[in-house]
Amino acid sequence: MNRIIQLILFFVLIIIMFAFYNVYFNKDNKPKIKEKLSTTELSIQPKDQKENNLIKNLRYEISISENNYYQIMSELSEITYISGSEIILMKKVSANLVDENNKSIFITSDNANYNNTNYNTNFENNVEIKYLDNIIFAENMILDFKENIISIHNNVRYSGPLGNLKADNIKINLITKKIDVFMNKGSENIVITSNR
Repeated sequence: MNRIIQLILFFVLIIIMFAFYNVYFNKDNKPKIKEKLSTTELSIQPKDQKENNLIKNLRYEISISENNYYQIMSELSEITYISGSEIILMKKVSANLVDENNKSIFITSDNANYNNTNYNTNFENNVEIKYLDNIIFAENMILDFKENIISIHNNVRYSGPLGNLKADNIKINLITKKIDVFMNKGSENIVITSNR
């Protein structure tokens, strides 16, 4: 009788070990990580072609901190790898940056380079930035999340309720909201036109 009980306990132990292995160590049962990427069409090029992966209607949604949110979309994108970082070359770009007060900065441009590692984005060509009743036009804008700075340069034109401004550079600190407007050469002046 003791042998039968020992044999039953032995089989129960083997069944428990098998179930434990399947639950905790089997690779097929590991949870899948959700990607913050949505796309409607993906076209992967053959390896012998020099082009990278092309994606239509790409969108990234990033939660920067508890109250800050960043979303960037493009009509056509190309995934590349530079120095170990995934860089997305985007065309026909629109982005939305929401701050802790739930106020949005809307950005559009013809092109952008988005770093999927640190979320930094370089907007290029026909950049338009809208914040409340203010609009800034430029050729380039860099959104740097490590330094928490927006750098706007090359043919910068500002239009707002109080007037217009032309300068070489505008730098905005995303934390302090401090804005610096300056020219490349100290001998040149910022052009300000008042609406009053």
